[in-house]
Amino acid sequence: MPVAPCRLSLQVKRLSPLATIPAYQSEDAAGMDLHAAIESPLTIEPGEIVLVACGFAVAFPPGHELQVRPRSGLATKHGISMPNAPGTIDADYRGEVKVPLINLGKMAFVVEPGMRIAQMVLAPVVRAAIAEVDSLDETARGHGGFGSTGV
Repeated sequence: MPVAPCRLSLQVKRLSPLATIPAYQSEDAAGMDLHAAIESPLTIEPGEIVLVACGFAVAFPPGHELQVRPRSGLATKHGISMPNAPGTIDADYRGEVKVPLINLGKMAFVVEPGMRIAQMVLAPVVRAAIAEVDSLDETARGHGGFGSTGV
């Protein structure tokens, strides 16, 4: 039996007439597409990072975050990703949503006005009670770091 999804309110304030309001592209999509709110094409050279405006600001319930993630199609076909993936938009941020894009490919890539450039997912946040201690409990892994459990 299908479970009805939880619906939380995401308030969106348009800051630019070029903005496209985020939307889910299918009934079960986890992420909402983000579009470039730019006036003219923007070229990203290989290795370059650019910050692309989306033209809107958001508000959503405390205890949540918006995770901004790369689009898989742009990543696999063109090497376009995000240098901080996933990016986090905190519940108290009211500025314009912008997406840092990096070109990891071998060729220049052109972001067109209105192009879908990333996706964002509304997710719950668990906040920790921070306690400074003198020692930590022992585990089988111990101090083993990167790659210590195998490749």
